[in-house]
Amino acid sequence: MLTTHPFDDDHLKEECGIVGIFGVEEAATLCALGLHALQHRGQEAAGIVAYGEDGFNAHRAMGHVADNFAQASIMGKLTGHAAIGHVRYSTTGENSLRNVQPLYGDLHFGGFALGHNGNLTNAQMIRQELVKRGSMFQSTSDTEVILHLMATHLRGNVIDRLINALHQVEGAYSLICIAQDMVIGVRDSLGVRPLVLGKRGDGWILASETCALDIMGAEFVRDVEAGELVILDKRGVTSMKPFSPAPKRFCVFEYIYFARPDSVMEGHSIYDARKRIGAELARESPAPADVVIPVPDSGVPAALGYAAASGVPFEYGIIRNHYVGRTFIEPTDQIRHLGVKLKHNANRAHVAGKRIVLVDDSIVRGTTSKKIVEMMRNAGATEVHMRISSPPTAHPCFYGIDTPSRKKLLAANHSVAEMAEIIGADSLAFISIDGLYRAMGHPGRDNKRPQFCDACFTGDYPTALTDQEGGMVAGQLSLLAQPA
Repeated sequence: MLTTHPFDDDHLKEECGIVGIFGVEEAATLCALGLHALQHRGQEAAGIVAYGEDGFNAHRAMGHVADNFAQASIMGKLTGHAAIGHVRYSTTGENSLRNVQPLYGDLHFGGFALGHNGNLTNAQMIRQELVKRGSMFQSTSDTEVILHLMATHLRGNVIDRLINALHQVEGAYSLICIAQDMVIGVRDSLGVRPLVLGKRGDGWILASETCALDIMGAEFVRDVEAGELVILDKRGVTSMKPFSPAPKRFCVFEYIYFARPDSVMEGHSIYDARKRIGAELARESPAPADVVIPVPDSGVPAALGYAAASGVPFEYGIIRNHYVGRTFIEPTDQIRHLGVKLKHNANRAHVAGKRIVLVDDSIVRGTTSKKIVEMMRNAGATEVHMRISSPPTAHPCFYGIDTPSRKKLLAANHSVAEMAEIIGADSLAFISIDGLYRAMGHPGRDNKRPQFCDACFTGDYPTALTDQEGGMVAGQLSLLAQPA
């Protein structure tokens, strides 16, 4: 399996990114630009489905957007004034071409394709029932159950069928769909995953993040609301609220790590939010240090906030090599051990003889943190204090983020003191859950009605976990054993 960073096993993996465009000539080209901006959300595969006078055309492929949508021969086939696109990291289903989205089907009412950011927590149960009734699945993706639910619903137009299907699924989703002469966007009733609406000339755009609107030269209009369905067509934008209202639970990890720093989500600048988190972390967990050093690139804004609040100077003590890319397919153990040195190198002149604070966004397994601490000591650091801009990640995510099982999460099995000893740090501290909420403008976490989805820290899952509770996991699907 090709991965962008084959050694980076100590960060949570990005979910997916989606884009939808209606009413713009060469919509697919603009869609590809938007996917470029969302590449950080999924780096295994990319796909675009376009609609125009000659109907639907699609191109899906493994790899990065730039590798697959730069050729004129490919883009020349994706004609029309409407298009949707998707970049993928495989949170469910294996990494193979049959799982690359947008998924397309010829249904009773015509062609239909959809791209999904999130995870459905009852997809395997639904899939099992659909197979019993004669459905034949072509992928191992949880998203495909939506297509089958729409196909087997015998009444209504495309919108009616989509709403009916979504009433049957659980979990987290932002969807972008394309049907005959329309693009549809929808968020689950909790609003766990992001989706924004933009405008470019007479056309309309949907995307996971505002940074995609920026690269397309589009104006941000608003966030698509939790539980809202929007239709983009020749009439403009039509909004519907077909789902029962529920307390909003936007994913707080978007602010910590996933979103690009230049995006704005739910009214918050991601960059500013991370600086505030770093400042709160400094107030909660000061350290005797000479310099604050970020673990690049995700730790930079939080480290800036930590440095400003603590009065300790900020320095780039670690330099990242941005050109590692997909260097190895299956590296040997010897080469794998050198992975951190491939990606990061100590800036020795600003490390040697210094007491340092290392700021990072999370610790998952602890493997990369251990290597970076070791790198700092080898560069001459006299003390290494690790500070993490998220609470301990002690629970897996089932809503679109690829997390290891709980037994592999360091924080689930060790105290903070034990974790510090494992990674070799002189001290280790995480921001508290209330500190995180304070950084986001709240007095603290409302335990009766939490303001965000924070299940990876608290274990407080906002939806039912039907497949997990029933022992139905993606690994049991027979397709997973078949070649791509």
